[in-house]
Amino acid sequence: MVDVAAHAGVSLGTVSNVLNRPDRVAPATRARVLKAIEELGFVRNEAARQLRAGRSRTIGLVVLDVGNPFFTDIAAGVEQAAEDAGLSVVLCNSNQDRARELRHLSSFQEQRVFGVLITPVGPASRRIQRLREGGTSVVLVDRASGRHHCSVSVDDQVGGAVAIEHLLALGHRRIAFVGGPTSLRQVSERLDGARAALEDAGGGARLTVLETAAMTVACGREAGAQLARTAARTRSTAVFCANDLLALGVLQEMTRKELRVPQDMAIVGYDDIDFAAAAAVPLTSVRQPRAQLGRSAAELLIDEVRNPNSHDHRQLVFEPELVMRESTGRPDRESRPSATAQ
Repeated sequence: MVDVAAHAGVSLGTVSNVLNRPDRVAPATRARVLKAIEELGFVRNEAARQLRAGRSRTIGLVVLDVGNPFFTDIAAGVEQAAEDAGLSVVLCNSNQDRARELRHLSSFQEQRVFGVLITPVGPASRRIQRLREGGTSVVLVDRASGRHHCSVSVDDQVGGAVAIEHLLALGHRRIAFVGGPTSLRQVSERLDGARAALEDAGGGARLTVLETAAMTVACGREAGAQLARTAARTRSTAVFCANDLLALGVLQEMTRKELRVPQDMAIVGYDDIDFAAAAAVPLTSVRQPRAQLGRSAAELLIDEVRNPNSHDHRQLVFEPELVMRESTGRPDRESRPSATAQ
């Protein structure tokens, strides 16, 4: 670091700030120091720095399903905020497995990470509380929390209600909900919102619940096959899926069974991932501000760690919005779907 300081013509403290607190250094000076680091081939000893500081410069991020674009978009938002603060991110996948989640948290604690961002498998666990008691800051992502934690979330009950209100306004009275497991808070709250909207509307509309084992395209196809096997006169004319991957699976199965979307089956997804707009029939979806969720969560975590005396725990709740596309329309009452699929 002394060599870098001499090469860049700055103080040792400035080099330290560029490496540890880059936001405190003027852009031109920071660029000069970084150029000197590159020219000299300097690589700081992160292990030694971590021993001295007592924590690493790595944020641990644990998500429910790394294969779901919703969570990769959240990770991108986290990474943006982390990079601005001179931090890095390690992404771990709990795969909706509590034991796996606990292993990741134990590993993060052993590594003395800067802090942890997590979408818990179930209710916030005792393990998360022990992390905090041990001095590791934790922010819940896509999960509301009490006043003792920071959290960022979307009002999923509102999202569920918005989806059902849209379908009711189009004239649908037989609606299916596809999602699961319902032990996931996100699923249960979207279902609660759907039921509340249906109850408020009255008029004899009904909601059929098809619980899935996971929130995947394959589970969506299974649910779609079950819907398609129902006799045309009693089949749901619309389906609200708890995420876009399920909705894409239902759409694939409707196409395979030669049922038309939206004439024979209107479909609403949730999250508005990029694939929703790019589907063979572009999906109507309830949009969540995915990258903003990740960035906001990381910013809360960074503030909590760096400003412990002035930090106030905040629970940010974002409002979802409906994005209407070609997968929803009025039910076709004039024609009948092709024969019940075998």
